[in-house]
Amino acid sequence: MTATNSTDQQSTRVKLEQMGRAARSASRLMARADTNSKNRALRAIAAELEAQRIQLAEANAQDMQAGRERGLDAALLDRLELNDERIDAMIEGLQQVADLPDPVGEVEDLCYRPSGIQVGKMRVPLGVVGIIYESRPNVTIDAASLCLKSGNATILRGGSEALHSNQAIAACITQGLREVGLPETAVQVVDTSDREAVGALISMPDYVDVIVPRGGTGLIERVSREARVPVIKHLHGVCHVYIDDLADEQKAFEIALNAKTHRYGVCNAMETLLVAEGIAERILPRLAEAFELKGVELRGCARTSEILPHCAEARESDWSEEYLAPVLSIRVVADMDAAMDHIARYGSGHTEAIVTENYTRSRRFLAEVDASSVIINASTRFADGFEYGLGAEIGISTDKIHARGPVGLEGLTSQKWIVFGDGHIRR
Repeated sequence: MTATNSTDQQSTRVKLEQMGRAARSASRLMARADTNSKNRALRAIAAELEAQRIQLAEANAQDMQAGRERGLDAALLDRLELNDERIDAMIEGLQQVADLPDPVGEVEDLCYRPSGIQVGKMRVPLGVVGIIYESRPNVTIDAASLCLKSGNATILRGGSEALHSNQAIAACITQGLREVGLPETAVQVVDTSDREAVGALISMPDYVDVIVPRGGTGLIERVSREARVPVIKHLHGVCHVYIDDLADEQKAFEIALNAKTHRYGVCNAMETLLVAEGIAERILPRLAEAFELKGVELRGCARTSEILPHCAEARESDWSEEYLAPVLSIRVVADMDAAMDHIARYGSGHTEAIVTENYTRSRRFLAEVDASSVIINASTRFADGFEYGLGAEIGISTDKIHARGPVGLEGLTSQKWIVFGDGHIRR
């Protein structure tokens, strides 16, 4: 390591520690901010995004051009693009979060104990949330809105490929906070592409209470390995759709096509299609034709290749691959038990779906499949905080402790025990 690199890394760490101290101070103010102030801030940010559309588009155009020059693939460029439709979605997401009930201060299970005291639990913010993400600039707004509404401060470190877009969005957030008198340091966006910023952010337990990584496997593995604070994460989105032999064929066709082709570069896209032997010969040729028209490459098991002669042979690694691209693996299975065995072996615990008209089988699938979202007769693309009514999501968690599935407002809070007495002493 050269002396210059060492100095740069020290400078980045000092900057992140300064941001951490500011976030810790802001978190105390945010914890006591009233619901009206938080909602006004969210709506002010939405208005600023609307007013700054041209500036947002210009900043994103810089990032898109740089991405093309760097040779980013189509899936990453799709994630990076910030068009009018996605700006509309960010504004709508802010409005939806503002309309959601504020979880902070909610008291549950308050009851009298034999001693005469009252005991219950109150929902409180986590404190300072560090969020590390790649490509998608809209995550900046999703993360900021949820952290604000849940009374947290946040430090956001976006990918270097979206640096200009994220800074333009950050300016809108700062202006919105300023307008309503909330601390501007409640949301801070790291303005450097230095990778040391990630190392600094995940190793500041004095200033950061939880880390949420959103990105590729390499990023999440690094954060999970090196973080000195708790992490809310998922590593892969290897999602399956199982078409049962008692499925409605038209429903199955539309669900499978949507789950794969609605968007490719997202974690809730179907990556493996499982089809019961009893229906495979009827539905697979039709699906293959539709996938071919969409430009999807198919890789199948031996039985799939018998039904679809032009299908490439799947390798063992395909069954656990998150393609994030127009590639789909297909396996013909004997029945639902075989499908669930496959999911148990290769699934990532993200989202699994079954298409069937049999109530008993659907209930078994719900009960036995281990994933953060289990879906009956609908596309895996619905596994999303916006679609679940959370307004937006901070990410998807495949962990089983604290938060699981799309993480919205409640996932960014914790609970503390509260006790009411009137001079009570323990005897």
